[in-house]
Amino acid sequence: MDADLTTRRTFYQRAIYLLTSIISAALALPALAYILLPARNQAHSGWAEAGDISELPLDKPHEVVYQKRRQDGWKLSVERATAWVVRKDDGVVAFTPQCTHLGCGYHWEEPKEYFLCPCHATTFSKDGAVISGPAPRPLDRFETRIEGSRLWLGETVRAAGEDQA
Repeated sequence: MDADLTTRRTFYQRAIYLLTSIISAALALPALAYILLPARNQAHSGWAEAGDISELPLDKPHEVVYQKRRQDGWKLSVERATAWVVRKDDGVVAFTPQCTHLGCGYHWEEPKEYFLCPCHATTFSKDGAVISGPAPRPLDRFETRIEGSRLWLGETVRAAGEDQA
């Protein structure tokens, strides 16, 4: 038999190998790009606008609802978040909404003037200090920045306390 003669079987084998290679490349290239290339670098500062501080009562905690952007790999999502904000004469203090004991949500008890975590009866003062209960440290805070009358919240600043490692 002549070596240059292409049989039907050889043609189909080569065609199958070619199609398999094309399909493999079509599947492998996006997967490799996802693994090897960094996620889209979008301008995201980590700061979220939390509202107008001139509308907050002076020296009384107020729960502020705001939207923050979170980038998880390639996905950018906007989620609803809250913070407890206390406006003072010299600035603003913003607390994270989780108790430092087990991460439960707490609320402000207006008549008694303290924060109360109902799960384990921990109480915190207006400045975030532990008054009573099992919480090992004061309330965590957000970094804050004021531009004009707009409040911006940044990263969480963990309060110093017993469970620090």
